[in-house]
Amino acid sequence: MPSPSLLPSGRPAPEHANLAYLILHMAGVVATTLLLTWGLFVLFFLMIGGFSFEGLMHQLANLSRRYVTAEPARIASFQAMLIGAHILLSGAILFFRRGTLLPARATAGSH
Repeated sequence: MPSPSLLPSGRPAPEHANLAYLILHMAGVVATTLLLTWGLFVLFFLMIGGFSFEGLMHQLANLSRRYVTAEPARIASFQAMLIGAHILLSGAILFFRRGTLLPARATAGSH
């Protein structure tokens, strides 16, 4: 039988505290994964812009100009491609962060 989590005073931690900790940890994992994924998109546009701010703005202006003038079918295709790339990048980031997905279990003797 696994031992319950202990507070510094030696008393068992309430279950709702453990659940809140798990939810906060998972929210942190999701938030950092999203930020890393968006950062990779920015890095991609920075890279194709020649690692300059002017190049980045030029590439974003080009993308937005083409997006606004595109037909609805092409816009839907672009959105599907963007969602697919986001899922693929998020999956890769989660794979490389797999050791930090679950919070560390506290042992009975550690504080």
